Amino acid sequence: MGLGSNIQFLRKQKRITQEQLAEHMGVSRQTVSRWESEEVTPELGKLVEMCSLFSCKLDALVREDIPAQADIYSPVSIRHLADFQMARYVIISPNPEDDVNGYMDRWAQNCGLLSVCPEAMRIGWDFPFVTQEQQNRFGLRGYAAAYILPEGFKPACPGVEYARNQEADYAVITVTEPFVQPFERIPNAYKRVLEYLAASGFHEKPSEQILSCFEHVYQADGVTYMDVYLHANRA
Repeated sequence: MGLGSNIQFLRKQKRITQEQLAEHMGVSRQTVSRWESEEVTPELGKLVEMCSLFSCKLDALVREDIPAQADIYSPVSIRHLADFQMARYVIISPNPEDDVNGYMDRWAQNCGLLSVCPEAMRIGWDFPFVTQEQQNRFGLRGYAAAYILPEGFKPACPGVEYARNQEADYAVITVTEPFVQPFERIPNAYKRVLEYLAASGFHEKPSEQILSCFEHVYQADGVTYMDVYLHANRA
């Protein structure tokens, strides 16, 4: 698999014909066909234009096997999330993801959330405020987990912090079986979203009222998926 296959895959993913790509690039349909069959290599300027059109990096377009990656990563999309209330908790430990997810699952069960709303969404994100000494000397990391609460739900048990996330746009990518290679697939998901945001004219604008990023893990038909959300601001 090479450059031609990548061009063809990205074109079909964007749902445009060879004729439409040719018109956008200012070339003939036959030229696009020759690019995709790798009879001819596009000049650098055309490759840069395609990167802008397909929201990808030049290195990925030229060097990576993009169709093979499609079995792992979905295309990046922009989703508008309404404001929501959440109950959240942070744990700093050698294994914070499992520790805090277990804590929040027990909380959700004890307070009645899962009885009222069995499909309540649990999200999580890295907690960065861990000192170098905690990391290097004790092997500690931080992770936060939260349940998104249905409107009007008033839990009766303590042990969490309540917060509200303002409505916002998020760039979202879905990772298939993220824990098969967690130190490769999950960071690469963030990398892909950041590349998409940079190529699409978005920029980072931190806000105390909006989560900058979070993850949602779920299962469907026996397969584990992770949706990675990054706050998207139009520049």
